Amino acid sequence: MADSDSELETTEFVRCRYCGQRNQTKPGSSEPRCGRCRLLLSNEPHKKFANLNKEQYIHPADSRALAALKAIPGIDSALKKLLVVTGESAIRVIFTASAVKVTREQCPDLHAKLTIACNTLGVETPDLFVQQSPVANAFTGGVERPVIVLYSQLIERLSDEEVLAVVAHEVGHIHAEHVLYLTAARLIEYLAKTAVLASPLTGIVKELLTLTMRTALLAWARRAELSCDRAALLVTQDANVIGRTMMKLAGGTYASKVDYERFLGQARDFERNYDAKALDRFWADVITAGLSHPFPVWRVSEILKWVESGDYKRLLTGKPESEAA
Repeated sequence: MADSDSELETTEFVRCRYCGQRNQTKPGSSEPRCGRCRLLLSNEPHKKFANLNKEQYIHPADSRALAALKAIPGIDSALKKLLVVTGESAIRVIFTASAVKVTREQCPDLHAKLTIACNTLGVETPDLFVQQSPVANAFTGGVERPVIVLYSQLIERLSDEEVLAVVAHEVGHIHAEHVLYLTAARLIEYLAKTAVLASPLTGIVKELLTLTMRTALLAWARRAELSCDRAALLVTQDANVIGRTMMKLAGGTYASKVDYERFLGQARDFERNYDAKALDRFWADVITAGLSHPFPVWRVSEILKWVESGDYKRLLTGKPESEAA
């Protein structure tokens, strides 16, 4: 009995700031983690956004590219026809048959991270799947009922906080109402890169979407990623988590040997050169035109710029510019 009383006296109870789970910890524990979401325990508050408007964090490049896309006559009706033909149900069939569905009982820490991201941004919880893949990536698709898919290589490479950042990024696509256009963009990318080039789907895409539509759609999809990096920051509330996630996307498993501060310096150098040198800007734009996502270093530089502008802090604190400093 005495031992039991002594144990209780040396036990602390900490409520997870992310998911609300009450955890027992011992004083002096090194990096104690929540038993539910596996995120680091802390007494710091975690802000949840009750009425977050997507316009509060959407990246200007996303807004401009989306405006250019919507200005194309017939784009919305063409996309809706495409997704009716290809079938939103096909997405669920594919992943239900080939991936692991995340639930409270199956991969509970991932489900907890999904719930945290949705509660923070104010989004209805979508289905989440984990699919085996050597590619470190994630995917959000669907229209009426979005689905998020995390590839196994991505989860295996990242820490729990970084996985939360990826999940929050994908939830950001739902909050920002990207999913209709994003699903079509990913379908186009898939058809362009795989052996289904000869399938009837390729002909359907070309019949319903002009080359101008396809080009504008892919250009917008890359810029939409910048908005969702901001959404991820609103959930993690730590810019270094976003930075380290991008470092691992850039350097792979070798990132464990990379100096993080030097990587941030590389991102700032890239931003300066992109802004100041027309040739650097030309090549960056030309090369990314063939990619589904912007360069990881570029994405870090954009997050740093948003934080250093003070706009992120003003949104997080809810204070006007004059009070946020």
